[in-house]
Formats: sequence, structure tokens, C-alpha cells
Amino acid sequence: MHKIYINGASGKMGRSVLKLIKEDNEFVVENFLNSDVVIDFSNPISTIQILNECVKNKKPLIVGTTGFSKDDLDIIKKASSKIPILLAANMSIGVNNLKESIETFLDQLTDEMDCAIDETHHIEKIDKPSGTAIELIDLIKQIDKNKNIKNIEVNSQRVKDIFGIHKVTFYNKTKSNYFKHEALSRDVFAQGALFSSKIIVGLEPNIYKFKDILN
Repeated sequence: MHKIYINGASGKMGRSVLKLIKEDNEFVVENFLNSDVVIDFSNPISTIQILNECVKNKKPLIVGTTGFSKDDLDIIKKASSKIPILLAANMSIGVNNLKESIETFLDQLTDEMDCAIDETHHIEKIDKPSGTAIELIDLIKQIDKNKNIKNIEVNSQRVKDIFGIHKVTFYNKTKSNYFKHEALSRDVFAQGALFSSKIIVGLEPNIYKFKDILN
């Protein structure tokens, strides 16, 4: 049985993780010291606090929180020399498939195009653009070896009762191609976090992406 401590258990994502744990006898909620893995869906300040405790107690950490500053990311990177850390703005298998589709498209692209990333989330999400949108920007820049993408524009919307929509459009004067993922429930992210909790306990100290966990 996998013993999980949830940092941010009272938040919407934390409650979603807690609900799935109660429905699955493979997992159990534990206090911090007795846990095997810590799952964090909180805020940057709380994440850094629990990160320090995880380092002291050698606890693997799964971070789904977004909105980190450069200093925060430097602290997380330093801590990853002591414990395994999954840093993932989006733990949806569907979003991972979206990224793979974009990688394939860019690998085959020969034309010059512009890119628009449209992301929509619930009104309580403060950070703009979303962590997933930032990851998509980084992915596009990394894969676009021939510099075919001339401009990347991000449009962020906050709408009631939307769990997460990401649409990536590549376009020029003659054509347009788009890739889209929509989450219909927070459970899809909670499921990804719990799946990751089973894998990360066997990993060496480092920073991992969700793609690394799936592979």
C-alpha cells in the first residue's frame, strides 16, 4: 500500500486526490513522517516550505503547483540533488499526448509559421499564462531546430467551471493546424499524481517531468 501525504489537501486539487485515494485500496492518506511520497497542490510559498521538510526527511515530492519565481525554481533544482522531485504543471496523459503530437508536427515542418496558444482555466487560477502553456512554449522552442516558428502568442482566459483547455494553433497565410486538449474533471490530474507516486519512490534524486514518469 502506498502511503501519501497531501500538501494542500483542503484545496480543490488536494480534495480531488483525497477522493481518489478513498476510492482505491492501493493508496492511503498518511501523516508527513509516515508517508512514502508527498503530493503538493498548494501555492509556491507552501511548496517551498514542504520541500525543505522533504529534503530533511528524504521524502520524494510530486509538485503540481504552478506560478513559481526563478528563485523558487532554483531552490527546487538544488533540492533535487537530495530527493527525486516530479515538477509537472500538468499530470494529464492527454496533455502528454498533445505534446507528443506537437513534437511530431514540428519535426516534419518545413514552412515558416506563427503559433497561438490559447489556454482557459477556472476563475480561481491566478497565474497567467498557465504552467502548461509555459511548458508548451519551452517545448516548441526546443523542438523547432530550424526556427520555422517565427512568433508565439499566448492568450489566457479565466472562466467559471472550466478545468483546463489548451489549444495550440500553427498558422501562416496559406494554412492552419491546431492541437487541443480539454480536461473535463480535476480527477485526470489527480490520477496522474497518484500514478506518479508509485513510480517516483524508485527513482534517484533529480528533477523529473511527467513524460519521464510515463516512460
